[in-house]
Amino acid sequence: MENRPLLTTNLLLFPLLVLLLSSTTSHAHNITRILAKHPEFSTFNHYLTVTHLAAEINRRQTITVLALDNSAMSSLLSKQLSVYTLRNVLSLHVLTDYFGSKKLHQITNGTALTSSMFQATGSAPGSSGYVNVTDLKGGKVGFGAEDNDGKLDATYVKSVAEFPYNISVLQISQVLNSDEAEAPTPGPSGLNLTAIMAKQGCKAFADLLIATGAHTTFEENLDGGLTVFCPTDAVVNDFMPKYKNLTEAHKVSLLLYHGTPVYQSLQTLKSSNGVMNTLATDGASKYDFTVQNDGEIVTLKTKATTAKITGTLKDEEPLVIYKINKVLLPIELFKPEVETEAPAPAPTPHKRKTKKDKDEAEADAPVDDSEDQTADNENGVGRISGGHLIWTVLSSCMGIFFI
Repeated sequence: MENRPLLTTNLLLFPLLVLLLSSTTSHAHNITRILAKHPEFSTFNHYLTVTHLAAEINRRQTITVLALDNSAMSSLLSKQLSVYTLRNVLSLHVLTDYFGSKKLHQITNGTALTSSMFQATGSAPGSSGYVNVTDLKGGKVGFGAEDNDGKLDATYVKSVAEFPYNISVLQISQVLNSDEAEAPTPGPSGLNLTAIMAKQGCKAFADLLIATGAHTTFEENLDGGLTVFCPTDAVVNDFMPKYKNLTEAHKVSLLLYHGTPVYQSLQTLKSSNGVMNTLATDGASKYDFTVQNDGEIVTLKTKATTAKITGTLKDEEPLVIYKINKVLLPIELFKPEVETEAPAPAPTPHKRKTKKDKDEAEADAPVDDSEDQTADNENGVGRISGGHLIWTVLSSCMGIFFI
């Protein structure tokens, strides 16, 4: 009976301790599963998978999907667009911001211009990948592509699914019209890889690929998936003295070392740290490096250097091109980095103490207050550190709880 008040106190404290020790979990969404519950969107769902947009939607943390029913998709498919052009059109219907049904009617100034995945991936020329969302009279909400002369082609129909503020799936009445999105788009094999690099600050690296013929190996891997890590022009120019000392075969190996034969989005690189093979990997010649991340910063580490991803030139599955701040140096071609130790401080010359020095040292010596401290401890006034105090209290609570 005497322990009942203490037991009650600990019962109240225990949930708080559990809350402090528990970890938070994030909600992962799957657009394919969400739409599978609604047969009227089966065609839309199918083409999100065919164009690889479904995987990209699932990787993103904040997204709004403007879903088209089977009737609206039939109208779009009648245009007989290539699968790559169809991807651009559908990516215009994926907004990189969260819009729930309530937010549609709470837009500041009644209208908002928001980026779509078409814009975010770098596929849209200029600002053609933006979508206008406007709150209209009578409770309606209109949607229109930015490059559509201000026309709002589609209107909000209903909310299909909402998981604030992760993913929202809203049905709209018809396809958003965009000449830029519907423009003929070459497949991966038709892309000019070196031209893409040259236009966005990686011309020096692109020129090296062409000069050595290494660009053909990169292009041969486009259809199956390709990730390129491209040093910027300034970085390559600074590296050229070392590059010129390599043999022709080693130059090719170094350049191939900057590509991997698989598509790796930035989100994937952040969540899948570890060793990665490259286009230069060949049996015993590993030519691999390690991917690591510290929060939002992704690094590529070899035993000879460590580079950081500083930007994205193009991200459109199955191709992604990143900018990096250093040339990747494979251990097969370059010596490992050596950490230099700071030199030990020089020893001070020994000086014989005089009687005057000894007297001054004794005068400056700290007073031994151990007797005072002992007296305090005997009187119950012992000192305790903050951390020790917290641990003692928690231990006592937990001990009493289990009595």
